[in-house]
Amino acid sequence: MTSLGAYGSNSWELLVSVDHQNEEEQKEFTLQVTGDLHIGGVMLKLVEQIKMTQDWSDYALWWEQKKCWLLKTHWTLDKCGVQADAKLLFTTQHKMLRLRLPNMKTVRLKVSFSSVVFKVVSDICKILNIRRSEELSLLKQSEDAIRKKKKKDKNNKEPVTEDILNLCNSPVSSGLSASPGLYSKTMMPIYDPVSGTPASSTITWFSDSPLTEQNCNILAFSHPICSPETLAEMYQPRTLADKARLNAGWLDSSRSLMEQGILEDDQLLLRFKYYTFFDLNPKYDAVRINQIYEQARWAILLEEVDCTEEEMLIFAALQYHISKLSSSSETQNFPGESEVDEIEAALSNLEVALEGGKTSNILEDITDIPKLADYLRLVRPRKLSIKSIKPYWFVFKDTSVSYFKNTESSHGEPIEKLNLKGCEVVPDVNVAAKKFGIKLLIPVADGMNELYLRCENENQYARWMAACVLASKGKTMADSSYRPEVHKILSFLKMKNWSMSPQAVSDTENVDMKPECFVSLRYTKKYKSKQLAARILEAHQNVSQMSLVEAKLRFIQAWQSLPEFGLSYYIVRFKGSKKDDVLGVSYNRLIRIDIATGDPITTWRFSNMKQWNVNWEIRQVAIEFDQNVSIAFTCLSADCKSIHEYIGGYIFLSTRSKDHNETLDEELFHKLTGGQE
Repeated sequence: MTSLGAYGSNSWELLVSVDHQNEEEQKEFTLQVTGDLHIGGVMLKLVEQIKMTQDWSDYALWWEQKKCWLLKTHWTLDKCGVQADAKLLFTTQHKMLRLRLPNMKTVRLKVSFSSVVFKVVSDICKILNIRRSEELSLLKQSEDAIRKKKKKDKNNKEPVTEDILNLCNSPVSSGLSASPGLYSKTMMPIYDPVSGTPASSTITWFSDSPLTEQNCNILAFSHPICSPETLAEMYQPRTLADKARLNAGWLDSSRSLMEQGILEDDQLLLRFKYYTFFDLNPKYDAVRINQIYEQARWAILLEEVDCTEEEMLIFAALQYHISKLSSSSETQNFPGESEVDEIEAALSNLEVALEGGKTSNILEDITDIPKLADYLRLVRPRKLSIKSIKPYWFVFKDTSVSYFKNTESSHGEPIEKLNLKGCEVVPDVNVAAKKFGIKLLIPVADGMNELYLRCENENQYARWMAACVLASKGKTMADSSYRPEVHKILSFLKMKNWSMSPQAVSDTENVDMKPECFVSLRYTKKYKSKQLAARILEAHQNVSQMSLVEAKLRFIQAWQSLPEFGLSYYIVRFKGSKKDDVLGVSYNRLIRIDIATGDPITTWRFSNMKQWNVNWEIRQVAIEFDQNVSIAFTCLSADCKSIHEYIGGYIFLSTRSKDHNETLDEELFHKLTGGQE
C-alpha cells in the first residue's frame, strides 16, 4: 500500500479507459490526480503513461456515468465534478456514421460525436452539397420500422447487402470543418438548372471534395424506382398515432450524438424536418431539390400524407416522367432560355407557397385593397339532416367574407360575416366531376365551424381559394403573393384536367412501365396493372413537356398543396382534459386534432403567439396567444423538448432573409430551441 506522503494527502486515483485499435496495448490506466488538476493536464498525464506514438489531437475525455464530454480543457476536475468513482473514456471525437438519405441511399462518413447535432448536420450538408442545412435534422428510425425490417430480414434466405456510398475522405473526417467548396454562394452556377447535372465548367471543383461527379449524380438524380414488393415491406403509418410515433425519433439539436446514445457506425436518417424550403435555386441546389422531391415521393407512396385518387395519379405521372428523364440521355442537353424562365417562374411560385420569398413589386401592397364579389353556393353540413346548399351573393374584402341573399341586398347588413384569419382552408376538388369546393374550418369558442363554398369553374375557384389561403394567414388580396397563388392553383388544376386519348390507350401496350411502383399500396389493390398504367399515361399527357428539374419542382409544389402537408404530429394531453389529443405542428400554426376522428378542433397561429415556455420539472409546454388565450399540454409520444424545438425552430427560420449572407445565427437558434433543463 502506498503511503499518503508519497503523493500528498489531496491526491486520488482516477481510472481512464483508452479507446484505441491496437489490441495488444493496455486499455485501462490509473492516474494519480488532485482536484485542482485541469482536464488538459489529465490528458497530458495519460498520453505520457500510454507511451504510444500516434496523433492524439482528435481524442477527448468522455464521462460515461454522466453521459457528457469534458471538452473545457482549462476546467479543473473539481469544477467538472469528477471524483474517484468516475469512469472516463479517452476516445476520438470524430467517428463513422451511416446516414440514410431521403432518396433511401445510405452514405457512410466521419462526423463529430462531440459537437451539437445542429453543427453536425451543418457539416454533413456541406459534404453532401446541400444548402440551408437548418431545414434538416437527424432522426432515429421508429421501433415499428425496425421491427418490420427485422421481420423482412428473417424471411429473406439470402443476406441483403446494402449499397453504401463511402465518403470517408471528407474534410470533416480529419476533425476540420468542411470547406465551402461547391457549397459557396459566390461561385458560378454549379448545376445545369434544367437537368440538374453538374455544369461542365465546374466539374473541376469536385477534385477537392469527397463528392466526385459520380457521387454527386447519385445524390442529385432520382434512381430506378423500387419494386412493389419492396414498397409492401416498408413500414406504413396507418393512424394519426402511428404518424405521431415517427416524430419521437428526432435528435435534440442542442446535444451531441454521444450524449444521445448514438454509437459508432450506427444508422440515422437525414431528413428535412422543417417544411420551409427557402431560396431554392436549380443552379446551386440540384442535390437539395432532388432530396426534397424524394422525401415528398416517399411520403406519398407510404401514405404519411393523405391525398385523393386524382392527386395520386398526378404524383404517379410526375414520378414516371422524372424516372424516364433521369434514365435518358436527353437530360444532358443544355437548356434554352425559355426553359430556364419556366423554372424560375415555378420557383417563385414555390417561394410564395412557403412564405419564403418576397417579390419586389411593392406598389401592389400599398394600393386600395381589392375585393371579390360573386354568386357562390354555401354548403353547411348538418348532423341530423341533409346538407343545406343555397346560392348567395358573396363579398370578400380584407380577411373577411360576407354573404347576402342577392346582389341588391349587398348594400345592407350581411346574413353573416366570417373572419377567415386563423382558419383552416382545405381544397374540396374533383376536376373530372367539375367539383370546385373550398372547405373552411373557422375557429369558434367551442371548436371549429365547418362550411363549404362551391364555385362554378376553375378560374372562380382559383381566385377565391387564393383569397381564402391568404386571409387565413392574415394577408389580403393586395399582398404581392396573391397573383402567384392564383397562378399556382390554376397550374395545379391544369395538371389534374386530362382526358383519355386513343394514343394513351395504345401506349400502354408499348410502354415498359411498372405502375405499382408509382402509387401507394391502396391503389395497387384497387386496380389491375393495365388499368393503372392507362390512367397514369392519361395524366402524363399534361406533364410530358416538362424538363427534369421543373417536374421535380411541380411535384414538390403539388405536395405542398395537400391539406396535410408540413404537419408533424404528437400525442399530447391538454391541461384540464381527460383524454389524449393529437397536436399538429406546422410552419405557421399549431392544430389540436381529435385522435379518434382526425378532425381539427382548434387552430392557433404563430403570428398570434406572445410567448411560450416549458416547465421542465413536470415536462409541460405552456403557450400564450393574443386576446388572453393560453394553452398548456404535456407530450405523451415524445419528450416535450421535441415540440419546444419544433416551435422555436420554425420561428428561427421565419427570421431568414435573402438579403443576408448564408451564415446562420447559431446562438439565436439555440436560444429559441435549447430550453433550460
